[in-house]
Amino acid sequence: MDLAKPRLDVGLFTNRIDEMRAFYGERLGLQYETVLPLGGGMRQHRYLASGSVIKLNHSRNPLPARTPGGYAGIIIAAATVPAPQPLRDPDGNSLTLVPLGHNGIRGIAIELGVTDESAFERFYVGAMDCARLEPGRVKLGDTVICFAHDPAARPAAEATPAKTPLEVVSGMAALGIRYFTVQVLDCNAAYRRLVAAGVRQAMAPINFGALARICFVRDPDGNVIEISQRAAEGRPLPLD
Repeated sequence: MDLAKPRLDVGLFTNRIDEMRAFYGERLGLQYETVLPLGGGMRQHRYLASGSVIKLNHSRNPLPARTPGGYAGIIIAAATVPAPQPLRDPDGNSLTLVPLGHNGIRGIAIELGVTDESAFERFYVGAMDCARLEPGRVKLGDTVICFAHDPAARPAAEATPAKTPLEVVSGMAALGIRYFTVQVLDCNAAYRRLVAAGVRQAMAPINFGALARICFVRDPDGNVIEISQRAAEGRPLPLD
C-alpha cells in the first residue's frame, strides 16, 4: 500500500465534547488543528498527536454505548514521558502515554480486541500490507497495531456497502474508538487492491468535497478502516 503519510489517524465518537477537548487539549497538551462538519449533527475536532490525528467526532444526538471488542485503546509516544502512564479519557477510552521508542512505538499504537487472532494476522499482513513484528503485533508505516483475543468480542453482521460517507459514519457512530484512517497516494488503487484481496467493502471511493477522496473497508470482525487520499496542490482529485 502506497502511503502518503506514515502515521495513521484515529477516530472517536463522543457526546461530551467539552470534557473531551479539555482532556486531549489541556491535560495531554495536544495541538488543536481544526474542526470539520460531518453532517448528521456531527462535527470533527482534530488534535495532533506525534504525527497522527486524533479525531473527536462530536454528535449532538445520543450515541449508543461502546460494545466489547474492536478498537480498545490508543498508545501515544512522547519524549517528555519518563514511564508508561495508563489513563482514561472522560468517556472511559483507554489511552496510554509511553516514552518515545517504548516497545518500538515512536508515534502511536492502536490496540484491538478481536475474535480470531490468526484471521487478523492474515488480514493485516496479507491484505493491508503491514509488516509483522511478532504474533499479534504489526506495523503499517510508522504506526504499530496490536491485537489480542477478546472473549467478549463479536463480529459485526454483514451489511450492504454504503453509498455516502454520512451513511458509514452514522452506521458506526457509537461511544469510543471506532475507526482509523490510512492516508494513501491513490485511493482508487488502494481500494481495488483491498477488494481483490477479499476485504469486505463498506463504501466505494467517493470525493469528500474538494478535501479528499475516501473509501471505507472492514476488518475480519467488521471494524471500519478509512482509506483517504488528500487533495494535493496542483493535482485535482479523480472523479471516478
